[in-house]
Amino acid sequence: MSVRSKTRELKPSSPSNDSRKAHHTLALPLNFSMARKSLLQKSLVTICVVFAIYAVFNIFLTPATTSKLEPTLPLNVLSSTSMSSLSGQNPPRSTGNQAKIYLYELPARFTFGVIEHHSLARGGRPAQDLTTLSYPGHQHMAEWYLFKDLLRPESERIGSPVVRVFDPEEADLFYVPFFSSLSLIVNPIRPASSTGEMVRPVYSDEETQEALVEWLEAQEYWKRNNGRDHVFIASDPNALYKVIDKIKNGVLLVSDFGRLKFDQGSLIKDVILPYSHRINSYSGEINAESRNTLLFFMGNRYRKEGGKIRDLLFQLLENEEDVIIKHGTQSRESRRAASRGMHTSKFCLNPAGDTPSACRLFDAIVSLCVPVIVSDSIELPFEDVIDYRKIAIFVETSTALKPGFLVSMLRAITVERILEYQTELKKVKNYFEYGAPNGTVNEVWRQVAQKVPLIKLMVNRDKRLVKRDTNEPVCSSLCSNQSGILTSL
Repeated sequence: MSVRSKTRELKPSSPSNDSRKAHHTLALPLNFSMARKSLLQKSLVTICVVFAIYAVFNIFLTPATTSKLEPTLPLNVLSSTSMSSLSGQNPPRSTGNQAKIYLYELPARFTFGVIEHHSLARGGRPAQDLTTLSYPGHQHMAEWYLFKDLLRPESERIGSPVVRVFDPEEADLFYVPFFSSLSLIVNPIRPASSTGEMVRPVYSDEETQEALVEWLEAQEYWKRNNGRDHVFIASDPNALYKVIDKIKNGVLLVSDFGRLKFDQGSLIKDVILPYSHRINSYSGEINAESRNTLLFFMGNRYRKEGGKIRDLLFQLLENEEDVIIKHGTQSRESRRAASRGMHTSKFCLNPAGDTPSACRLFDAIVSLCVPVIVSDSIELPFEDVIDYRKIAIFVETSTALKPGFLVSMLRAITVERILEYQTELKKVKNYFEYGAPNGTVNEVWRQVAQKVPLIKLMVNRDKRLVKRDTNEPVCSSLCSNQSGILTSL
């Protein structure tokens, strides 16, 4: 018998008890190892799932954590002082809740066509490409800066409170970029003809206003909400005067309410704009000793309505030793003289003009010349973030006209107090720079964006109200300066 056959014969047909015990003894460590590996895999999967859920919750449902240096309140409700003290400029606005704005592509007649007519009326030549024309400089240039801002690509508008949309169905607001203030001054004062009759100008602001409303009334989105979600700029107090009743439901961007009736303008639905300053900004440090003039004013002495106070103040102040007060008109030389005067004066007088506001207030702010405001009905821009008592002195008209009062009061103000005013002026100066990257334009858009909830409220409210004829003011109107508490001197 071969060895191989002996081996097959000796091979047991079933394992013995001893061999089974040995097999189980060897298998126990192997099974335990496999079970531990399976348990570990399940644990790792569970941990990963829990961590993923936590990450999603943390990113999408929990507000971002702020550092110790960052305030926890939204930027748009902070005082200008707190943030400006860190950077000297306006804080960047949050882009998380941008209002969506649709820019109407108006016929050129209402935009660049106005620029062309302004140029032609002053001897310019017709332009082959209207978009190459430069907007002329004047104190109501806000309409140009806002229009130009919306034309920029969104990549250059980082931090803007509004985002331009190209589908009107997505829009919260509709911006109507009619150059209403420039339209008002297209025609210079024309001499009479040889027959003694005034020559009728080629351009008519009134006809242009009416044509704009006619164009708007044909638009679907104007009719949808009766114009409530439309934004108009009328920086010059006389701009859009012919059609104001037809567009008063919209958001009006105005310098003041001096020309508007109680049912046309409102602090609730409208936005107060700063004038575009016409003098050079002061770039030096705060300093009182180098400002040798106590009080400075340069402007038109004779104005209508509330501006009649100017002539009375001239009579009171023109002979004071350290006061410069003189008549000046809008010219390049006058602006140079005004820049020199404001940059070297401690205080700048800001009386009312034909309406409560005037551009010299904003010239004074960017000059770090402490404004002395004599205008009882003035409305001021951005008062939700600027406390004007920190940067200006308010004097009631009747008090300012008391002989000797203004000069005596200003001479009694200490150098330390003047420096405090200048420090605060420097903090808010950027709010009044239309050309600054995060200046006036962004601040105006922030104010406009804040109107969106009210607009939606009024639109829904209109749908349920019974229409009726009444002369009573509606609850959405708030007349300016009617219920204020007198805080001036």
